[in-house]
Amino acid sequence: MEIIHLSVIDWAILLVYIGFIVWMGFYLKRYTNSDEDFFLAGRKNSAWVAGIAFMSANMGAMEVIGYAGQSVKYGLYAAHFYLIGAIPAMLFLGVFMMPFYYKNRIKSIPGYLKERFDEKTRVLNAITFALMMILVSGIALYALALVLHTFVGWNWDLCIWLSAGLVALYVTLSGLLSAIFTEVVQFFLIWAGILLIPILGLVDLKNPEQAFAQIPHMYTAIWSTSATPAANPMMVSWGGLILGLGFAIGFGYWTTDFLIIQRAFSAKDLRSAQMTPIIGSYFKLLLGFVVVGSGMLALTLLHSPHSGFHLLHDGSRVNYDSVIPLLMMRYFPSGMIGLGVTTLVAMFMAGQAGNMSAFTAVWTYDIYQSVINPDASKERLLWMGRMATMAGIVLSIGGAYWARSMPTIIDFLQAIASFILAPTAAVILLGMFWKRITADGAFWGLLLGIVSSLIMFLALTFGLITNSTITPATHASVMAANFWRAFWAWLIASVGTIVISFVTEGKTDEELKGLVKGLSEEAKPKEDYVYYRKPEFWATITLVIFVVLNIWLW
Repeated sequence: MEIIHLSVIDWAILLVYIGFIVWMGFYLKRYTNSDEDFFLAGRKNSAWVAGIAFMSANMGAMEVIGYAGQSVKYGLYAAHFYLIGAIPAMLFLGVFMMPFYYKNRIKSIPGYLKERFDEKTRVLNAITFALMMILVSGIALYALALVLHTFVGWNWDLCIWLSAGLVALYVTLSGLLSAIFTEVVQFFLIWAGILLIPILGLVDLKNPEQAFAQIPHMYTAIWSTSATPAANPMMVSWGGLILGLGFAIGFGYWTTDFLIIQRAFSAKDLRSAQMTPIIGSYFKLLLGFVVVGSGMLALTLLHSPHSGFHLLHDGSRVNYDSVIPLLMMRYFPSGMIGLGVTTLVAMFMAGQAGNMSAFTAVWTYDIYQSVINPDASKERLLWMGRMATMAGIVLSIGGAYWARSMPTIIDFLQAIASFILAPTAAVILLGMFWKRITADGAFWGLLLGIVSSLIMFLALTFGLITNSTITPATHASVMAANFWRAFWAWLIASVGTIVISFVTEGKTDEELKGLVKGLSEEAKPKEDYVYYRKPEFWATITLVIFVVLNIWLW
């Protein structure tokens, strides 16, 4: 096993960073005096602070390490995670959905479901979301432990517990306030570490165009090979990409996942809240260039007979998640290795802080206060928030050991999204844009979507069905099955919600004011901004870039 031998300077950089983050948690504790400070950072953040935190929460270790590995496995098809799987939903959130969320000053997505539907729908969503956060946190813990164990040589179990302890220290003290502050710091640190990889790689290739020409065509296009699944490395058709990834998973994540939307809720006004995901969309495009570019660089090196570059193997299985650390090992000199390892730690802490702050808010408001202790005081809620953070971190350690047994962390992550986020998106979007949807329809539709997707996942896992049973493709990969399973979950949830809504009684128009589009005056920014300061203007620019990139990479 190859190990990075850290110099004194490398260790100094890493330890100074860890010390700073822990100290910041203690420092910000003095400004955390209420439950709103702990869970929503006092709603004082500007659009740029909220936007950077929004993206930083998305830039965890599993995002950068995992999708770089997917780029080696699937080539440019991994760019779909940053294009069709992200941009349309991010813009839709900022322009259309945020006015609904922000106007009602809700503290969580389950909180909106309570107002729109009823308590049982809220609790069901809260339970499934809390479970998802535990599993995702486990993936993040595993990702960092994998890096430290494989490339620094630390004991695997020690890495998990040490990582969990660091997050417990600074998130438990001041909640979302410390999470957002450190996410802003980590945002710039992460970019400093990963931007250098594709730049140094292009210099190393000397003749990039000639080097890229060695890669098979199926790895260098994103749409032209999607008509026939067998013609692309992901073995998925354009239907699976658009319906599964782009709609069911993309909208499920970006418009209903409280982990990232919580950052937009911390904005100081409606315009800032709307701009949060729109600002994030620009960084998402840049992140895709860096992460997918790094993966394509590794793929190029693997096809070059004299590069000496090889991925690690776990037994007979290729460890695609080792791409980013191996590239850092190849290109970073002593001193910069410390920056690289610190960057990986920052990625983990940014993602894990977001996971835990979202889990804590949903548990405290939507399960504890809603079901267990409705009369809890603000002081009690603040105490419960800190205790829930500790409990969530302990539970996520169990999730880390489960994630370790999965083929890749992204396969596991997309599977989770398929049976939780996809049906949630179906119910929320139907309820937000159609007043006829009832509380019973939403509850049973959501439950049907989750259960059906989970049954398909377990049946596939235990060999009771094959990938091609779920997908219309003759040759289907695990990822293709994830996409199609997400679509089936969305479809089943949608149909179930609509059918049951037509035979049950819903709320009156008066009760639905402000909760359904068209029933009341929509929230608008306090000022009438000039056109170039309006969210719609910047969303349009992102949309144009999105279209151009899809055509260019066709």
